[in-house]
Amino acid sequence: MSDLENFTPKLTADGSFTFVSQEFGESFHSHYGAKQESFFKFVKPTQLATAAQKPVLRLLDICYGLGYNTAAALQTIWAVNPDCYVEVIGLEVNPAVPQAAIAHHLFDNWNCNYIEILSQLAFEYQVQTPQLKAKLLIGDARTTIALVHQSGFLADAIFLDAFSPPQCPQLWTVEFIKQLSLCLHQDGLLATYSCAAAVRTAFLSAGLVLGSTPPVGRRSPGTVAAHSGSTEHNDCSVLGSLSQVEKEHLLTRAAIPYRDPKLSDSAEVIVMRRQQEQQISSLEPTSCWRKRWLLGTQGRDFMGSSF
Repeated sequence: MSDLENFTPKLTADGSFTFVSQEFGESFHSHYGAKQESFFKFVKPTQLATAAQKPVLRLLDICYGLGYNTAAALQTIWAVNPDCYVEVIGLEVNPAVPQAAIAHHLFDNWNCNYIEILSQLAFEYQVQTPQLKAKLLIGDARTTIALVHQSGFLADAIFLDAFSPPQCPQLWTVEFIKQLSLCLHQDGLLATYSCAAAVRTAFLSAGLVLGSTPPVGRRSPGTVAAHSGSTEHNDCSVLGSLSQVEKEHLLTRAAIPYRDPKLSDSAEVIVMRRQQEQQISSLEPTSCWRKRWLLGTQGRDFMGSSF
């Protein structure tokens, strides 16, 4: 059986399809809607419709996957400004994923005018047109992110769309997110679907400020982050301030981040290191925080997050 045959399309609630990863035991997207997740968890929080007024936009798509986030970004940018020149770098460990998305015609329901671009990117790993320069770097993102940084690429928007922190902690560590921050333009925005306290602590450790993004199809919000010195995004009216329950979540043992000092440890080692740090921590147990907030509406709405 070929690698492409390992991926079977799974219908989501908005009519778009996703895949399920056999390795991680998770869907690539929310069952509430794969397509809407790309627009509302990544494109909208990074304000690409506004940024598209610029003559040049640079995007960094971490865990390119099926290519939905990049497709949604291109569709949004060129709808606003067809003359915008876009540079995209996607990081992906398994090229069979975007290739399977093309082979299964998953973009046919998108009314997407960029299938040829996405197909070439999936199979040839690079595309050059008068309005686009895109490349896909295949391999462990902890290694390929160094190539991005070395190239001097500074993204106006970064999409962090790895599998969940418990399943893929390698891409949620303090050290990896620090690397992402080095590739983020001073006035750029980084968006992710996760609101896990460990992830948000890693953002803060990288010198970023953060806010919540609205929930999409589930109770828990996502996260958007920017450089603390940003002249465009360094206020809560732009980022969306954290609620009190979210702020207190960052003071619990759940907020102890994942660490990977040499950016080379296995998932098991990274998880064990965090568990050991939690066991000796003097921070409030997460269970106490949960009980304190569980009776309130605000707390219940946030309890769908990863602790």
